[in-house]
Amino acid sequence: MKKYISGFALLLVVLSACKVSKDVKTPKPDLPDTFRNAAATKDTSSIADIQWKSFFTDATLQKLIDSAIARNYDMQIAVKNIEAAQLQFKQTKWNNIPTADFNVTASSSRPSNNSLDGVSLKSYNLGTNHIEDYSANVAISWEADIWGKIRNQSKAAFATYLQTAEAKKAIQTTLVANVSQGYYNLLMLDAQLNIAQSNVKLNDSTLRIIRLQYESGQVTSLAVEQQEAQLQSAAELVPQFEQNITIQENALKILTGTLPGKIDRTTILDQLTTSDDLSTGIPSAMVSRRPDVKSAELQLVIANSNVGITKAAMYPALRITASGGLNSFQASNWFNIPASVFGIVAGSIGQPLLEHKELKTEYQVAEVQREKAVLQFRQSVLNAVGEVSDALVKIEKLKAQQAIAANRVVTLQHATANANLLFKNGMATYLEVITAQGNVLQSELDLASVKRDQLTAVSDLYRSLGGGWR
Repeated sequence: MKKYISGFALLLVVLSACKVSKDVKTPKPDLPDTFRNAAATKDTSSIADIQWKSFFTDATLQKLIDSAIARNYDMQIAVKNIEAAQLQFKQTKWNNIPTADFNVTASSSRPSNNSLDGVSLKSYNLGTNHIEDYSANVAISWEADIWGKIRNQSKAAFATYLQTAEAKKAIQTTLVANVSQGYYNLLMLDAQLNIAQSNVKLNDSTLRIIRLQYESGQVTSLAVEQQEAQLQSAAELVPQFEQNITIQENALKILTGTLPGKIDRTTILDQLTTSDDLSTGIPSAMVSRRPDVKSAELQLVIANSNVGITKAAMYPALRITASGGLNSFQASNWFNIPASVFGIVAGSIGQPLLEHKELKTEYQVAEVQREKAVLQFRQSVLNAVGEVSDALVKIEKLKAQQAIAANRVVTLQHATANANLLFKNGMATYLEVITAQGNVLQSELDLASVKRDQLTAVSDLYRSLGGGWR
């Protein structure tokens, strides 16, 4: 007997080592040696390896990002998803443990006198026409993981848990980028509000001079009206920028998980600069760092597991059951030991027959889902490389735009000062002054916008390289 049991155990071990499906390995993505528009360098380090607190050094911005990570509801939901996935993964560790149920039953039935049970009662002359049964037992059931179904369930649960962790990282990288970009936009709006207010004062000063000239008969009322229109055009921008500032503050507050309100800040847009040393590292390192790419890779692990689970469902299942306890047809003898003790051990092999087509379809669908997971992984890598390249070209071209815009502002500021001076001395017309003031206003607003775009592009590069979750 021992020989048979040992042989059976050895057979289970051998069969348990079998795999009914072959996993698809994570494909090696096609990657360039360097990113497009990246500076030629042998440096493999990347700005994405820098912790966000070291990358974003502005104190106000750091407080906003800290609050967003701690209190943003998307982040809190991501943490709960991790907790749920962790509990589910822990539960799969118990899948190999037999199930055990404790049962207590008591029944009484009166069979028909003409039934087999009724005739038997009469023949035994027990003095009753009722059949009673009392039982207390423990039932144990265990399914041998011959085809790896339970192993694949555990593997899928673990990959799902890791996916939730990557999802949290992805949310954090997006949050860090969104908060920083919202903050840069807020500083741009502050600068544009100051520009508009300064231009209103400049136009108001010019209007007073033109009114004096009108009173002395040097210009017509048309000059006064045109300058008033120029003043009103600049003044109209002030409430627009104030509105946009409030809306941006509210948006940042909501991102940080707090009620809409004012954001105190001591930094101005001109005080923020972008570093020239924005090393990107190598594309393969970016792939291993980006949470969305890692999540797509883990999805392939889950898809492989699902293929194994659905394939195993098509094979015979070996179940071993056992039960034991106390059983009696009279309550008075229920706990009479050892007379009432009983035990049963059974083994069964179940092979799906009528469900075979349905199970095969589920297996084929799982294979298709796995093929889709491979494509999604390749797509995530391609998108990641594209995002880095886009950010790099923005930084490069915005730097050139910023230099041109800054020179244009300086030129127009000189032109405006000269126009005002010449106008006061009667050597320029009011139309030249109005044109100069309008041009300098627009050029200063454009310069502030370009500076904001530069800072946003650097933040985009940091995020697209996989930075922000450390």
